[in-house]
Order: sequence, then structure tokens, then C-alpha cells
Amino acid sequence: MAGAIKYYIVAADALPEIFLKVAEAKRMMQTGEAATVGAATRQVGISRSAFYKYKDAVRPFNDMKAEHIITFYAMLKDEAGMLSGVLGVFAASGANILTINQSIPTNGCAAVTISAETSQMEESLEQLMGDVLAVPGVLKFEILAG
Repeated sequence: MAGAIKYYIVAADALPEIFLKVAEAKRMMQTGEAATVGAATRQVGISRSAFYKYKDAVRPFNDMKAEHIITFYAMLKDEAGMLSGVLGVFAASGANILTINQSIPTNGCAAVTISAETSQMEESLEQLMGDVLAVPGVLKFEILAG
């Protein structure tokens, strides 16, 4: 499978500034803050050629949720109601849960994978992840695939 494109999730503060500016220019055009590529690139301080070079390779994390099925991995404390609390966060966000797989708890913890269709979510993916991590007893929560 030579030439297959690989994707990585990288924290914004670890990226070169050009990628952040390309993402911002794209956002400005989507929201109407800038009517043209030229206007957007001028406002963020990059050249049009830099924008065109990276525009197809840079996507904000939030864009991943549109019409996608995302699989999440969670490590939960083995306590009554833990999974229910996590699922409540998904329900509140508008995500449609497709599958749930939970391991038998060992050492007081259970591994859980949740696949959800996220195109109808009313909040950002970052907000969903933060809300799940805020549930007491959630030890780890991350995206496996999406």
C-alpha cells in the first residue's frame, strides 16, 4: 500500500505556526469573515502559495466529527454507574452510539470502546472529550479511530 496517506492527531502548540494560520484562514472563509483566499491569508499573515500548499493537509480536529463514525477508548474505574455516566455525556452531546464493548474488570478497572456517529453532535469533539474526562472515575479517554 505504497503512497497511502497517514493522519496524526497533534496538539496545536506542537505544530509549526503555518499550519495554525492555514486552519484559521480556512475557518475565516467558512464563517464569512473573509470572502476570498487573498483576504483570509492577508488577515492571518501568510502567503496565498503557503495556503494552497497546505490547505488540503490541515483540518481542525473539530472537523473530524462531521459525518464520521469515531471509536473512543476509555479506562473506567470498576464502580456501579460508571459506564452509565459516560453514556449520559454522549447522549447529552447528540452523538449516536453504535457499539459498546467492555472488558471484564481487572485490578479495579475496565477497558471500554465506544463507537459513535457524531455528525449530529451539538458540541465540539473537544467538548465531548473534556466532559467525559470530567466524569469521576474516568481514568483515560481518547480517540482510537475516526
